[in-house]
Amino acid sequence: MTLVFSSMDLASVVRPGDGIICGQACAEPQTLLEALVEQRSRLSGCRLFLGASYSGTVKPAHADHLRLASYGGIGHNRALSDAGVLDVLRVPYSHLAGLIRSGRLRADVVFIQVSPANARGEHSLGLAADYLVPALEVCRAIVAEVNDQVPWTHSERLLRKQDFDLCIETSRPPIEAPVRGGDRAIANRAAAFVADGSVVEFGIGALPDAVCEFLRERKGLRVHSGAIGDGVADLMRAGAVREADCALLIGSRKLFDFARDNPRVRLRSSEYTHDAKLLGSLKRFVAINSAIEVDLRGQVNSEVANGSYVGAIGGAPDFIGAASTSLVLVPAARLVARLSGPVSTSDAGVVVTEFGAADLRGCDAEERARRLRAIASAHSAL
Repeated sequence: MTLVFSSMDLASVVRPGDGIICGQACAEPQTLLEALVEQRSRLSGCRLFLGASYSGTVKPAHADHLRLASYGGIGHNRALSDAGVLDVLRVPYSHLAGLIRSGRLRADVVFIQVSPANARGEHSLGLAADYLVPALEVCRAIVAEVNDQVPWTHSERLLRKQDFDLCIETSRPPIEAPVRGGDRAIANRAAAFVADGSVVEFGIGALPDAVCEFLRERKGLRVHSGAIGDGVADLMRAGAVREADCALLIGSRKLFDFARDNPRVRLRSSEYTHDAKLLGSLKRFVAINSAIEVDLRGQVNSEVANGSYVGAIGGAPDFIGAASTSLVLVPAARLVARLSGPVSTSDAGVVVTEFGAADLRGCDAEERARRLRAIASAHSAL
């Protein structure tokens, strides 16, 4: 039986020590997380898997009763990592669903933000399907925040009121992704590698999203991506992109409104978007990702900057391995002789800076280094 509260007692569903998976990024169920941190002393020992976090609701002090985990340091997770209270799972994004299904990443309870029901009584997952889909299939209980400002989208999994073990009805703007401008010179150079009819993946961040500005005259593009942002919505409005399959929406109200009841935008499980066999079948597949730094061997660090965990391995290895053309976008100043952080991806493919593009495919170590030095800053010590 579904219980609906104006304020909720999470202990009616959540047990101390449970593993909790919650919607991430713009799909964060804000009210549920606020209730969890407020009631955490009664739910001591729960392990909360955050994903990317933009709300800042969960703070280092909340680790007094909660165990915190994520796949990276995106957003406010950086502060949790810097405080030493965040367990980071350093795995490619494609591994998360399997970890959830096997129980190694426990999903006893799932916290989700959903849209209001449509005329058929179906709630959409709204802004993210990704690893929530497998989590919803293995969990013991579902706690839902039905937010009337969340768009009904064409998500792979639809839910009915009777699926919820506990729910609360709210009306608040979904979290929007931080707005950062990407380097237009890098984006313009990267766009040259995207031909008409390509299938394109855009990684999270300002640089991949900035490439969209330079693709508006393309024809017949499709998007198959872990996330899509405002730039993809602009391309779809312009007619350059026909359809988009993605795991989650990371952007602003402009993106959310565009995706509302739009069958051209489909939110899928990460088991679909990151499936190796499916990715390998895509023709003219171009993967566009960014990096914190790239070394002279073409190795990529997308996780750690200045000693802080700010990124993630993410889906880059999944898409880079399958793409016919894989672009890694990085400012020239971040081409380095030796990485200061971990190796997130071992083969960059084509590295693009504001000074040019270095195609590393089929090159030996000496030629890689030569090509990368050619697109480095004139002031570089490489």
